[in-house]
Amino acid sequence: MIALGFLVALEIAARGYGLPGPMTTQAQEVIFAPKSGPLLYASMALMMVVLTWRERLVAAGVAIGIDIVFALVRWALDAEMMFGNGALWVILGYAVIAVTRRTGPERVLLLKGVGLGLLLVTGRKTGDTWLLITSKTRPMVLDQYVAVADNALGNPSWLVGRIVRASGPVGTHLLDWVYIQLAVAAVVVALYQLRHVAADRRFPRHHLVRTFLVIGLVGPSIYMIFPVVGPIFTYGTGAFGTGGEHWALANIWPDTPPPLTDPQPFTYDGITPRNCMPSLHTAWATVLFVHSRTGPRLLRYAGTFWLVATLGATLGFGYHYGVDLIAGVVFALTIEAALRAQARGWDHTALRLVAYGTVVFAALLLSYRYLPTEMAAHPWTSGPLLLLAMGSVIYGYVRTTKAWEPKAAPVPRREPQPELV
Repeated sequence: MIALGFLVALEIAARGYGLPGPMTTQAQEVIFAPKSGPLLYASMALMMVVLTWRERLVAAGVAIGIDIVFALVRWALDAEMMFGNGALWVILGYAVIAVTRRTGPERVLLLKGVGLGLLLVTGRKTGDTWLLITSKTRPMVLDQYVAVADNALGNPSWLVGRIVRASGPVGTHLLDWVYIQLAVAAVVVALYQLRHVAADRRFPRHHLVRTFLVIGLVGPSIYMIFPVVGPIFTYGTGAFGTGGEHWALANIWPDTPPPLTDPQPFTYDGITPRNCMPSLHTAWATVLFVHSRTGPRLLRYAGTFWLVATLGATLGFGYHYGVDLIAGVVFALTIEAALRAQARGWDHTALRLVAYGTVVFAALLLSYRYLPTEMAAHPWTSGPLLLLAMGSVIYGYVRTTKAWEPKAAPVPRREPQPELV
C-alpha cells in the first residue's frame, strides 16, 4: 500500500506539470513502443526465476512471438520500432494466471515473481518522474559549489573527459553501452542470486534487486536538497538536445578546468534533471560489484568491469563531478548495510555502521555546500580527507559484513582408537 500510494503521489505530481507519471507511462508500453526493450526482457527474466524450465521456454517464445507481431504492425504503419511489449505482456499474463489458475503457496510465489519483474520496470518509470520533478521544482542549481570543491580531487571529470575523447568512437560507444545497460547487468547478477528460487519455492531474504530499488527511490530525494546538473551542462555545450548550451556558464569542458571563483547558485532550464549529487549510477555500480563478489570468477570479473566502466562513463561524458562519485559510494554502502541488517536482524554493529555511513554522507554534502572554497584552496589536505572518509566507510562495511557471515563449524577431530592386541 505504501508503494502504491507513492506511485499515485508521483503520478499526481507529474500530471500537475502536464506530463504523464510512472503509472501512465508504464500502461502505455502495453501497446506503444517501450523506452527500453532490454529492460523489459530483463524484468521478464527476473519474473521467470519462479518458473520451471519448460515454463520459461514457453514464456520466452510467447514474448518473442508477440514482439514479432508488434514489429510487423509497426513496420506496416511506419511507426517507431522497438521491442519489449511481448515481455511486458508475458509478465502481466502470469499475473492473471497466478490469480485465476494457482492457489496457496504456488500463487504467492508466482505473484512474488511477477511483482519482482514489475518493480524493476516501475522503478525505472518512477526514477524518470523523479527527474522531471527535480527539473521543474528546483530552478536554482549548485554546480559552482561542486565544481569548486572538485578542485580538491584535481577535477577528474575534465581529465577523464579528455581521455574518453581521445579513445575515439570505440571507447565512447563501449562506455555509453555500459552506462545505459547498467540495470540489465544488475539483472544478470540477480539471476545468479535467485537461481534456486524455483527449486526452493522461496526467495532469499536479501538480494541485489532490493538494494537497486531502494537506491532508486531514496536517491532522488537528495537531488531535491542538492540540485546539480553536471559539468557537461554547466561548463559544456549541453547534450541530448536540451538546449543546455544557452544556460551554460562557459564552454570549457573538458579542455579547461573551471575557474576558482566564489560559488553562487544560478538558474538553469526547466528540462535538465538535477541528478548529480549523489551519483546514483556510481551507487548502483557499487552494489552490483559488492553482490557479484559471491558469484563465480566470470561474474566477479564482470562486476569489476562494470564498476570501472561506469565510473569512467560518469566522469568521461561529463555527467558527474568527482565528488559526486565519492558521495555515491558512501550512499550505496550505507543503503546496502541497512538492507542487510534488516534481513539478518539489527544489532549494535549494524546500527553503528549505518549511523556512521549516514554521518559521513551528511558531512560530505555539508562540506561541498559550505566549504568548497576552503577545499579548493587546500587540495593536498581536503582531497586525501575526502578519499579517507570514503575509504573508512568501505573499510567499515567490509569488516562488519565479514563478521556477519556464518562461520563454518570445525569438523570434530576423531580420536585414534587403541589397537587390539
